[in-house]
Amino acid sequence: MSKVLVSDPIDQVGVDILSQVATVDVKTGLKPEELIEIIGEYDALMIRSGTRVTQEIIEAGTQLKIIGRAGVGVDNVDVPAATRKGIVVVNSPEGNTIAAAEHALAMMLSLSRHIPDANASVKHGEWDRKTFVGAEVYKKTLGIVGLGKIGSHVAAVAKAMGMKLLAYDPFISAERAEQIGCQLVELDLLLQQADYITLHIPKTPETTHLINTERLSKMKPSARIINCARGGIIDEEALAAAIKEGKISGAALDVFEKEPLGESSLKALGKEIVLTPHLGASTTEAQVNVAIDVAEQIRDVLLGLPARSAVNIPGLNPDVIEELKPYMQLAETLGNLVGQLAGGRVELLNIRLQGELATNRSQPLVVASLKGLLYKALRERVNYVNASIEAKERGIRVIETRDAAVQDYAGSLHLEATGSLGTHSVTGALLGDGEIRLTNLDDFPINVPPSQHMLFTLHRDMPGIIGKLGSLLGSFNVNIASMQVGRKIVRGDAVMVLSLDDPLPDGILSEITKVPGIRDAYTVTL
Repeated sequence: MSKVLVSDPIDQVGVDILSQVATVDVKTGLKPEELIEIIGEYDALMIRSGTRVTQEIIEAGTQLKIIGRAGVGVDNVDVPAATRKGIVVVNSPEGNTIAAAEHALAMMLSLSRHIPDANASVKHGEWDRKTFVGAEVYKKTLGIVGLGKIGSHVAAVAKAMGMKLLAYDPFISAERAEQIGCQLVELDLLLQQADYITLHIPKTPETTHLINTERLSKMKPSARIINCARGGIIDEEALAAAIKEGKISGAALDVFEKEPLGESSLKALGKEIVLTPHLGASTTEAQVNVAIDVAEQIRDVLLGLPARSAVNIPGLNPDVIEELKPYMQLAETLGNLVGQLAGGRVELLNIRLQGELATNRSQPLVVASLKGLLYKALRERVNYVNASIEAKERGIRVIETRDAAVQDYAGSLHLEATGSLGTHSVTGALLGDGEIRLTNLDDFPINVPPSQHMLFTLHRDMPGIIGKLGSLLGSFNVNIASMQVGRKIVRGDAVMVLSLDDPLPDGILSEITKVPGIRDAYTVTL
C-alpha cells in the first residue's frame, strides 16, 4: 500500500481522502534533516507553507511520485528539481478564490466606513459618531486590476452592490471583460477615474511597485486602494506619503513586501488605512477546499490517474509525455517568445506542426504553446492542465494546422500570434542533441539558440547598423553574448537577434529605435 506523509497541518477531511488509498502519517514541525531522513519511505508528500521542499529533500525522496501544496503558490517547492526527478507537483489554484475575493470586498467596506477604528473606539468606552462618517460604495467606480478568477468574483459582487466597473488586464480581451460586466481600459485611465481600486495580479518583475509615486499622483484625492493580492505590488513608502499628504483618501492592505510587517510608516496612519495579517485565504471553508482539492489529486496520481492542477507535468499519458517532452519544451519556449513579441493582449495564436512533427499528437504541443504564451501574465498559476481553459477565458482563438511538406528539419514548430503590438511569428526546431534552435523570425531566416535575455530589431540592411547598435548598448554597459542577422535580400529589410548577458536598462529600447535604419525593437526575457 502507498504511503503519504503530511508534514504541515491540514484539515482532517484531506487526511480522510488520502486514507482511502494509502497509509497516512501526519508529522508536522519536522526539521529539514528529519524530513530528509524519512522521506525515502513515502510515495507522496502533502504540505502547506510551513515545509520547504528543497532539492536535497527531493533527491532523498526516492519513491516520491507527487508533492501536493494545499494552497495557491508553490514557492516553497523546488519545482525544477521535482520535474527532473519525474515528480508531479500540484497545488490548489482555485481553493481560496472566494475567500480572497470576499476579503478584498470586506476591506473595501471596512475602509469606507472606518469599521476597525470605530470598533476600537466603542471598546474604549467612547461614542464618537462624527469622527467616523464614512462613504457609500453605491454608484461609485471600482477599478479592478487583474480579471482572473478572484478579480472576476469581486466584479460580480461589486456590480450587485451598484458599483460601476472598470478593469485593467493586458491579457484579457475586451469581449471577455464585457461578459464579466467591466469596461476594459488602460491602467492610467483606471487610476484617474476610479473611486476604489483593487489589485488582483501576481507579483512579477513587471508588477513590482506597479503602484508607485507617479501612479498614485494620477488618482483622485478621494480614491481608496485595496491590495489583497501580493506584497510589493504597491510601493508602501510612496503609499504612506500619498495618504499623509492627502493625495489619496486611504488604503486597505492584507499583504506586504516583508511579512510579518515590521517597522513601517503605514502603522503611523489613522483611520485612513486598514491593515490585516495576510488573511485572504484564512477561512475555514478555504482551508477545507484546498485540503480536499490537493488530497484528491494525490489520491488520483497514486491510482495512476492524471492530476488536474499539475504545475510541472501535463495530465497526459506518461508514454506520450516521454515521447514529446523535448518538443513540449520547444513549444513552451516559442509560445513565451512570440507572446512577448506580439504584446500583452493576444487575440489569435496560429500553431503549425511541420515535417515529421505533423504526424504526431498535437494536443500536448498546443497546450505547451499556450502555457508559454500565458506565462508572462500568470507565472506559476498557468500549467499544462489549465492553459487551454485560461486561454479560452481570455478570448484567445487558437488555430492548428499541419504541413508535412516542410523538410528543413526533421520536425519544426511555427507559431504566429496577433496581439497589441501586431502580428509576429517564430519557428523553432530541435537539433540532434535536443538543443532548441530558432530558425525563423517574422519570415526572416535565422539560426540561433534562445537565451534568457534577447533583443530583436527590424532594420534596413545597410552599413553601420550593427556598429551603431553595439556602441549604444556598450554605452549602457550591456554586454552582447551573440548576434545574428537574418535577411531575404541584400540591402532590404532584415532582423537582428542579439543574446544579452543582462536585461536591458529602462529607457534604452526607445533609444535603439532612434538609430537611423532601425524601424522597431523588441526585448524578450525567457
